Amino acid sequence: MKERAKELRAAARRDRRVGEEDGESAVLAKIAAMPEPDRTLGKRIHAIIRTSAPALSPRLWYGMPAYTSDGKVVCFFQCAQKFKTRYATLGFMHEARLDDGAMWPTAYALQALTASEEARISALVRKAVS
Repeated sequence: MKERAKELRAAARRDRRVGEEDGESAVLAKIAAMPEPDRTLGKRIHAIIRTSAPALSPRLWYGMPAYTSDGKVVCFFQCAQKFKTRYATLGFMHEARLDDGAMWPTAYALQALTASEEARISALVRKAVS
């Protein structure tokens, strides 16, 4: 919660255009500060999201890399160490358009990324912003 309060204060001090540039650098700095293997996962997830959905804007959200559309978080990456879990998480918020019947996943556990997982993440992100 302290990180979120700090993010909100920082956002209030800058305009939207500069905020997007600062968001990118803040996300990259946060990823760079992650321990391995989360750092490698975070870099790949960031690259996949930026390539698959360039309209999404990166920013920090509760101290995690997140990607927004019209100021609303669509998806986020949570490193394993933040909550002392055995896997990192790629999560989607209700803004993501992933509806599939009456039940669908909104978070995915990540331990490693192969070409297959990268393709699936890319497809999920494209669908989320469609």
